[in-house]
Amino acid sequence: MAMIPHDGAMCLLDEVLEWDASALHGLSHRFCNADNPMRRPDGVLGAACLVELAAQAMAVHASLVAGPNHAPTPGYLVALREVRLARATLDAAMAPLGINATRLMMSGQGASYSFVVSSHHAEIVRGRAVLLLGNT
Repeated sequence: MAMIPHDGAMCLLDEVLEWDASALHGLSHRFCNADNPMRRPDGVLGAACLVELAAQAMAVHASLVAGPNHAPTPGYLVALREVRLARATLDAAMAPLGINATRLMMSGQGASYSFVVSSHHAEIVRGRAVLLLGNT
């Protein structure tokens, strides 16, 4: 939780199953909680919200790669590319969600990741993200 730049109900990543220098695979059960702040007023949770879940996986990956002696670096999601949604909304029967974030490029100022979020091996969302890193 300390590696995610949010707290409380906005922390959507439950566990990191495995990671290495280039990728992270995690799970989320809590995305479907009734108190998810990304729910619409009618209670529906849109599948596009999974981009936030993928961004949290990217933040955790960057913190893990930096190592335990480095404070987490603030990151800003500045661009999304080739985002594909397989459905419009989410429901609790889809839990747990699998999250894969793969780093494509890293520099001192930013990083680029591809991501896939799936439910029971069925892809829900995929895309690429560009992150700006640091206190800019």
